[in-house]
Amino acid sequence: MTNEQYQKYFDEFDPDLYNPREWAKMARAAGMKYAVITTKHHEGFCLFDSKFTDYKATNTPIHKDLIKEWVEAFRAEGLKVGFYYSLLDWHHPDYTIDACHPQRASTDAEYAALNKGKNMDNYRKYLKDQVRELLTNYGKIDIIWLDFSFPGKNGKGHEDWDSENLLKMIRTLQPGIIVDDRLDLMDEPGGWDFRTPEQYKPREWVTYKGQRVPWETCQTFSGSWGYYRDETSWKDTKQLLELLIETVSKGGNLILNVGPTARGTFDYRAQDRLKAMGEWMDVNSRSIYGCTQAPAEFKVPANTLLTYNEKTKRLYIHLLTYPMGSLYLEGFGGKVKYAQFLHDASEIIMSPENNGKDLNLSLPILKPHVEIPVIELMLN
Repeated sequence: MTNEQYQKYFDEFDPDLYNPREWAKMARAAGMKYAVITTKHHEGFCLFDSKFTDYKATNTPIHKDLIKEWVEAFRAEGLKVGFYYSLLDWHHPDYTIDACHPQRASTDAEYAALNKGKNMDNYRKYLKDQVRELLTNYGKIDIIWLDFSFPGKNGKGHEDWDSENLLKMIRTLQPGIIVDDRLDLMDEPGGWDFRTPEQYKPREWVTYKGQRVPWETCQTFSGSWGYYRDETSWKDTKQLLELLIETVSKGGNLILNVGPTARGTFDYRAQDRLKAMGEWMDVNSRSIYGCTQAPAEFKVPANTLLTYNEKTKRLYIHLLTYPMGSLYLEGFGGKVKYAQFLHDASEIIMSPENNGKDLNLSLPILKPHVEIPVIELMLN
């Protein structure tokens, strides 16, 4: 879209049912520990009351700094807070048109004509001014999620954002903050804190240059980041729980995106999934919080996922497909002192097999009344 075509959405922006206290309660009840909100996306519209633009929520029918309310609500529920901020800006007059722009060109001559008179120095200052506002006016911010770099011909990388100085400012303003990996500073010491695989499940612990690194996968409840009335590919509760468990089983974190409606509410399907995930987490969160990839010595049984808590020395077996009567654990012999279902702490009888090298767990025929049952093993 052009700015002119997009203007009607600015003129009619009125999320009159917006209640971030409800959002925060739903997030906490679902088991979330932190949340990140989009303060400005690629189209340049700001949900906060920035001094450096008129293109902001306070100039729409809602007349509110929506970020201020959100931060207060999520902090009140004990969640850590983060800000997503788009490095791109298709509205700012000095932001040069590039290969990711809606009005992108096909020839160098067209780009030159489109960008005549634009001054990226002005935009770089604007970018820093807004990030400074976000990291100054809302108290302690735990995460900043900057998005995104695309270096190369007709692209933008660290020189276009002045990423080195932007990051220096961020760490000065908020010394305890963690920063994502999209500033095009991958090889700079301290240039990022965590990797961000988007909309796919990594097959193994994410690495950089052969070394395991902290990582978080960003995923959607449906196929869309924003609310999309006619979108139908919503993940069911089991798929979302598997996504969460598998992420933890490979040493990562999961951030799940909710796109609120234009009235400011969560779609009924998002509410349904959040509630169901929360019910599972109520009794199974020990297999998630503080857990990571299981030691390599433990062979993963078929149709299961393993997580491990190094402090408590407990191993968790998530039964994605419920077995009939028993579960065979190859190579577990002599390593386990007690086994139980996690949801109710009911004992699971263990029997040594294969001259004590393996273990067989006797399970009830009837699957427990939880979406994905979890077996908790106390290790020797």
